[in-house]
Amino acid sequence: MDSIKILIVEDEQRLAEVIKKQLDESGFHTDIASDGYLGREMVERGSYNLVILDINLPMINGYDLCKEIRKSDQKIPIIMLTAYGTPENKLAGFDAGADDYVVKPFEFRELLARINVFLRRSSQTEIVNEKIRVADLEMDLSTKAVTRGTKRIELTAKESLLLETFLRNKDKLLTRDFIIEKVWGIEFDPTTNIIDVYVNYLRKKIDKDFEPKLIHTKYGFGFYCSEKEL
Repeated sequence: MDSIKILIVEDEQRLAEVIKKQLDESGFHTDIASDGYLGREMVERGSYNLVILDINLPMINGYDLCKEIRKSDQKIPIIMLTAYGTPENKLAGFDAGADDYVVKPFEFRELLARINVFLRRSSQTEIVNEKIRVADLEMDLSTKAVTRGTKRIELTAKESLLLETFLRNKDKLLTRDFIIEKVWGIEFDPTTNIIDVYVNYLRKKIDKDFEPKLIHTKYGFGFYCSEKEL
């Protein structure tokens, strides 16, 4: 595990050093950036496997830094670690490209569990360029490129993972708990309306101007992806 590099972008020095110490003791190699500008520079220079990112940062805030990282790297896991815990804050974090959102105060065991989940996911490489298709909607799993007909569809990291979950389970009814586990990970609040928000995001991008409609709701049960209504 000594080859796994994690960048902590956190301006609270004491907290950053505590997290670094615990991660180092868990076998990782960790670096600290105390502001958003330095964090951006270190991401550009270093080959990190995961980024832990605060929102309230000097120079460049966490939302903007996350967006900048995503411009050049769609795959690196980004975990936002912040005191801002409202649903609006979480949605803004996911919209910026974060993979997960942990609210302070937190238990280190929870953070470590989430880190390990994303490191396992990112270590699973595709052997071939696999593509999934429903009607004229297609996703390339190796590049995450999405097209519908001849139009390229631009998705955020969370939208892409949600669509991939639908496509891998086409013609199957997916419960909210299943989607939460696959897309947002462990211990996410099941009462949030974030699934509805992101399903609407997807519909606007892949269904609004196309036929047939592919993302469907079965009220009281869940959602599914299909060329026809089940």
